Amino acid sequence: MTTIIIEDEKPAARMLQRKLEKLNIPVQVMLHSVREAIDWFQQSPHPDLIFLDIQLSDGLSFEIFEKVNIQSPIIFTTAYDEYALRAFKLNSIDYLLKPIDEDDLEVAIEKYRKLISPKPAFDMHMIRQLFTSSKAPEYKKRFSVKVGDHFKVIPIEEIELFYSEFKGTFLFTVEGRNYLLDTTLESLEKELEPSQFFRVSRKYIIANSAMKDIVVYSNSRLKLNLKTYNKEEVIVSRERVGDFKEWLG
Repeated sequence: MTTIIIEDEKPAARMLQRKLEKLNIPVQVMLHSVREAIDWFQQSPHPDLIFLDIQLSDGLSFEIFEKVNIQSPIIFTTAYDEYALRAFKLNSIDYLLKPIDEDDLEVAIEKYRKLISPKPAFDMHMIRQLFTSSKAPEYKKRFSVKVGDHFKVIPIEEIELFYSEFKGTFLFTVEGRNYLLDTTLESLEKELEPSQFFRVSRKYIIANSAMKDIVVYSNSRLKLNLKTYNKEEVIVSRERVGDFKEWLG
């Protein structure tokens, strides 16, 4: 840690140096005027911390910042408090009034240490987890369908299949009733429990509990005989046969 003191009163500078050394903070150099400070900053690496008196022998220390771009944190030391607001607009950590109290000095140093303490590195895995819900996805438990001027609620257990027809999407129950839905098969695939429903073709999503028989069909396809639905043949498309067998277990 490199530290400098800019103070025009040399006894005050030496006293501050001793107080800092008691806190195990060595002082690299002591400067005593605006001009000397500007010359030093223009030729030397900037320190980790600056103790800066506001009123120096040849002007206000704010003049240093007009000539040099100083990025180092600053603890201001002064006998006057009318410059506090202006000081805090700079890289100020604290503003200590003279005579400097050792406890106040220690508090200011602790502020500096907290400022420079290393921040935890970003854990990308943890960040992903924050944006990924740990909860299991919630699937549809029931469907609400309109029947005339009324609405009917159909539990998922009473549904044998979903199918598309004439640009509409229908729900077919184990009782042999069908109802028009305001959705698509593509949307339904995301809303249904995958272990309970499977899309066998572009036209049908069937329930696991609906199957009565599975028959080998032409072109490596499968035909499903369902418990209730018999309006037309339900065929597992050739590209879905492998996934369908895996779904069956």
